Amino acid sequence: MQAKIQRQQALNDSRRALMLDAARAVFQRLGIEGASIREIAKAAGYTPGAIYSYFENKEAIYGALLAESLERLNAAVEAAGRVEALPFELLRGKANAWFGFYAANPRDLDLGFYLVQGLQPRGLSAELNNQLNDRLHDALRPCEAALQAMGLAPQAALSENTALFAHGVGLLLLQHTGRIRMFGQDATVLFARYLDALPGRLASGASA
Repeated sequence: MQAKIQRQQALNDSRRALMLDAARAVFQRLGIEGASIREIAKAAGYTPGAIYSYFENKEAIYGALLAESLERLNAAVEAAGRVEALPFELLRGKANAWFGFYAANPRDLDLGFYLVQGLQPRGLSAELNNQLNDRLHDALRPCEAALQAMGLAPQAALSENTALFAHGVGLLLLQHTGRIRMFGQDATVLFARYLDALPGRLASGASA
């Protein structure tokens, strides 16, 4: 009996993963706004009814894909940087981890920041949206902790971490849209330069 239940669970997990893979491809091709359950079902080789037996609507599929993406992001950040490293080295390692993750995975950036929907989060419940935001913040907290270890008060560390994240996302957006070419610049180089200048800027602010 237990073996039968396990086989059924494995089959369900396999079907769900296939549906998510199909949805990811459809979202990439049509955007979340242009996608439909019918298109996702067609790509997965299932009927729309079969999709609905796993997901309430396409927004639920989107939420599942984003949750999966954020787990991979957190794993990348957790694996980066040595805990015993100096605070700035730890900051550099963790910041480069989330920046590198999104640099290498532009579709995850699309999912994470609703770029395929014109920067508008739609169709997610407030509870799910908060859960996903919390997981994104989890990936950024190590940078915030490193900034506090560098001597910033909690609120100042939060502000500085927000500025760091905004700077990185702006560069990633320029890179993934190709707009950075008009400046003849490289997003990774500019992000590294921003990080390298951070300790001096913080020291200057403390002595001002």
